[in-house]
Amino acid sequence: MRFRPCIDLHQGKVKQIVGATLRDDAAQAPTENFVSPHSPAWFAQTYRRDGLTGGHVIQLGPGNEGAAREALSAWPGGLQLGGGITPENASGWLEAGAAALVVTSFLFANGDFSPARLEALHQAIPRERLVLDLSCRKVEGEYVVACQRWQKLTSLRLSRETFLRLGEVCGEFLVHAVEVEGLRGGIDQELVEKLAQWCPFPVTYAGGIRSLEDVERLRQAGEDRVDFTVGSALDLFGGSLPYDQLKSFRETP
Repeated sequence: MRFRPCIDLHQGKVKQIVGATLRDDAAQAPTENFVSPHSPAWFAQTYRRDGLTGGHVIQLGPGNEGAAREALSAWPGGLQLGGGITPENASGWLEAGAAALVVTSFLFANGDFSPARLEALHQAIPRERLVLDLSCRKVEGEYVVACQRWQKLTSLRLSRETFLRLGEVCGEFLVHAVEVEGLRGGIDQELVEKLAQWCPFPVTYAGGIRSLEDVERLRQAGEDRVDFTVGSALDLFGGSLPYDQLKSFRETP
């Protein structure tokens, strides 16, 4: 189990946002837990100094390309990049220094999973450099993937078959528990258990981690196989969970 750090970008700044409050309507501002005085490069340099590989930079909407490039330039080949990735811009972001590219919404056409779009990604991005973000909500007992800043539920359900099928073209997965993301109210333990049971590939869980007890709970539920990232609860982002204690989770057992 590894700690995967994050740099979430909104309007060109490093922020922590309650994910479920993100909207396409610019007139409705999302709920911000934290806005950092530090630059994206500062965070990238911190993670680089501490040897925390596999972290991700996520562009939350437009207006973040410059900030994303700043982070990638501070650690070429050390960070993954997500947000607005398509087959057309993939090579440019890889050349800009992204270690891998994180994709969600492009996989879906009007909410329906598109095998043709998945194949286009496969042709544009090497398998080991493609990460699929299957962030989800629980609906009637099933975990349903959400896209378009988590506003729209899709036709894709998480299952072992889903991970096996998609794992043929990607190197790993990122899964946010949308309902608890940014709320610092504890993890979705059932989802973590499902990830350990269903996903034989590297997978990172995000959502609700607020304490070292939650990290231990995740370790047990995830059978030491599910990596994790921490947002609003981390002291780097205004929370109380010490980054210096999490950075020791560098390698998988």
